[in-house]
Amino acid sequence: MMIANVRGHFTGITGKLTYNPADLAKSTVEASIDAATIDTRDPQRDTHLKSPDFFDAEKYPQLTFMSSRTIRRSDGEIVVSGPLTVHGVSKEVEFVLEGPTPPVKDPWGNTRIGVSATTKINRTDFGLNFNATLETGGLLVGEEVTIHIELEFVQAA
Repeated sequence: MMIANVRGHFTGITGKLTYNPADLAKSTVEASIDAATIDTRDPQRDTHLKSPDFFDAEKYPQLTFMSSRTIRRSDGEIVVSGPLTVHGVSKEVEFVLEGPTPPVKDPWGNTRIGVSATTKINRTDFGLNFNATLETGGLLVGEEVTIHIELEFVQAA
């Protein structure tokens, strides 16, 4: 909102990472998010976000990302690029990564790595155009959305 930042998360996320630390160009990631699992800790707002005004979760049940390129920039940052699909619209985005962490064995014998990824998008680029004018003259919903993802991957057996 233009009044304050509203934070939310999705609980229905699946994905797959193919990680090649020796040759990042051979690394890929794909993710699918159930749009109906949005949670901003306000049930009324969540219902509105699932409606045709925003995600239209009934018509467009999945948000997806499929990497097409992974590179390490000269400053050492890893960037993963590819099409992000929201509300039936696909746009190329770049996620800047922190990590991955070194592989760690968990108490159950699984090997895990963690990574954080961040990007910014303009929601109207994806057809999420709803807005309302405040009585003070401003708009209710900002256009820029920061996407921050915390991921943990478990190595397949």
